[in-house]
Amino acid sequence: MVSCCVILCEILCAIILPPLGVFCRHGCCSLEFWLCVLLTILGYLPGMIYAIYAIVVVDRNWYRDEEIIYYRSLA
Repeated sequence: MVSCCVILCEILCAIILPPLGVFCRHGCCSLEFWLCVLLTILGYLPGMIYAIYAIVVVDRNWYRDEEIIYYRSLA
């Protein structure tokens, strides 16, 4: 579980530069990061809104748990 201080710092980064906050949370090779870059290019406000959504709502560990379950079912 991520602490509230870390989430607050990521949100502040997302307000200043939206892809930076998403990068800190999800990394550079994620769908969330590239979608945030695209939305920021199209407009600062949509990029910022999506960045805050991606930081607060989207759980990065959910994708990893789903991959582990998928690989275990194949084995």
